[in-house]
Amino acid sequence: MATLYIVSTPIGNLGDLSPRAREVLRGVSRILAEDTRRTRVLTDHAGATVPLVSLHEHNEASRTAKVLEWLGAGEDLALVSDAGTPLVSDPGARLVDAVAEAGHPVVPIPGPSAVLAALVGSGLATDRFAFLGFPERKGKARRGLLERVAGSAETCVLFESPQRAVRLLEELGEVCGPSRRVAVARELTKIHEEFFRGTLSDAARHYGDHPPRGEVTVVVAPRSAEDDPEGTDPATGEAEARELAGRLLAGGGRPSAVTREVASAMGMPRNAVYRIVQDLRNQRGT
Repeated sequence: MATLYIVSTPIGNLGDLSPRAREVLRGVSRILAEDTRRTRVLTDHAGATVPLVSLHEHNEASRTAKVLEWLGAGEDLALVSDAGTPLVSDPGARLVDAVAEAGHPVVPIPGPSAVLAALVGSGLATDRFAFLGFPERKGKARRGLLERVAGSAETCVLFESPQRAVRLLEELGEVCGPSRRVAVARELTKIHEEFFRGTLSDAARHYGDHPPRGEVTVVVAPRSAEDDPEGTDPATGEAEARELAGRLLAGGGRPSAVTREVASAMGMPRNAVYRIVQDLRNQRGT
């Protein structure tokens, strides 16, 4: 039966295209690409002259039937994203599921990944990690993700746009504590590749003074014993923490400062206090 190949492509440096990936791109009948204009640069480099067909988040559902038709006719296909490993914060999952369900082989061609490149270059623990993609921009979903990072026993890897990177680092500092270690990888494999390694407060300050450009990957260290000080009974402690946080917010305290002060005074984890502070702010409409 015809095969769908999931081909990892360079995240910046075209020299990272593997010989096997090059061979597959040359040999298939069609290449499914997130952005055909960007992929044309890659196929020209690889010497692949096969047709490019767009497949992105807006047409994946409608395109799947046609892909199954091509495979059924015996055409091998390749799926690529704009950069890196397809399906990682990119479209394609529904297509792959449908192809596999139809009985066609799905063959991954491993290669570049911003997630793994940032992780192994971070200097943080690599034995266990969680990839959390792009954070939600607001609301309970964003708060839940930040709390998950704060409480994680694993290194966490996130993507973020350069325009929102400083905000993410500041909010992570509020919920994780400003001294939590972080690595920020920027422009991986490109000429201006950069790693910033330090604390969340250091990183927020650095990129506040030097706004980042290009793709950004944030790697946050796991929770440590220092992040979970022993404190008062949770039932009574939360009520007292809410009262103290309310007074500090009413007095004009910044959320990050209030979170730090209440966590220190009450002996509570910062992520728990962060949730209380955000609830109080939402009630006040601030």
